[in-house]
Amino acid sequence: MTTATEAEVLRDALGALKDREQVAKRLLESSARHSFDPDKELDWDAPFEEGKWFWPPELVSLYDTPLWKRMSEEQRILLSQHEAAALASLGIWFELILMQLLVRHIYDKAATSAHVRYALTEIEDECRHSKMFARLISRSGTPHYPVSRVHNNLGRVFKTISTTPGSFTATLLGEEILDWMQRLTFPDERIQPLIRGVTRIHVVEEARHVRYAREELRHQMLTAPRWSQEFTRITSGEFARVFSVAFINPEVYTNVGLDKKEAVAQVRASGHRREVMQTGARKLTDFLDDIGVLRGLGRRMWRSSGLLG
Repeated sequence: MTTATEAEVLRDALGALKDREQVAKRLLESSARHSFDPDKELDWDAPFEEGKWFWPPELVSLYDTPLWKRMSEEQRILLSQHEAAALASLGIWFELILMQLLVRHIYDKAATSAHVRYALTEIEDECRHSKMFARLISRSGTPHYPVSRVHNNLGRVFKTISTTPGSFTATLLGEEILDWMQRLTFPDERIQPLIRGVTRIHVVEEARHVRYAREELRHQMLTAPRWSQEFTRITSGEFARVFSVAFINPEVYTNVGLDKKEAVAQVRASGHRREVMQTGARKLTDFLDDIGVLRGLGRRMWRSSGLLG
């Protein structure tokens, strides 16, 4: 456990690190005040409203492409419905990985510490989120969109070999881009009320997860062995490339009556889509740059992912 005196000595480009136990205690207090049971908080039986979107149109992958301009409004809304389900599916996959990484992180730490108690609290949150996303997919009447077999197996390898700083870097990658999108979604009155409710709960609870991961990653990038720091740079770059490809499952295009090959090509060529993804990642990439993650080969891999401009 890092003491207050040690935390004052440890400094990075962002300043002095905060005491781990104090951070965890504040997050535990926040969890006690602002945690939700989606089964009780949300009206799962309410019908979807005619003409409302399931995801902001500007965040739908094909937005402003030639194909988008040929689509009817009904087909655009249907695509938003399937993309929301694909993102929920991606979220479940990612949170299953995250829960395993958190268990590994606390395995040999003092079980009575606030740091460990908060990690267990976060695992509770992620269990509820995964169930909430699964229920949303079922309620939407769309297929579940699992990641590809290759990406699923890469996730299996990553969660097995990842270092602690690598785990927290991947945690932030999976949380912060979706968090940015969801912060645009839950106040948007064009969006279905159920989607807004799901994203509101996720944003409130994920804010604590981001804080915990950021503080721990700062600590790790100052105290981990040099080989671990460099390994983190490379694995995070690879995970960024996987995440950017897995972000939307191409089967959504087939399921709304579009040519999958044409749709994927137009998304890849879309300047708007590239700007959306880089804007969503910018707060994270600025942070990772400041604490020394985006260097060398790892930085080049982040650029090749399209998430770093």
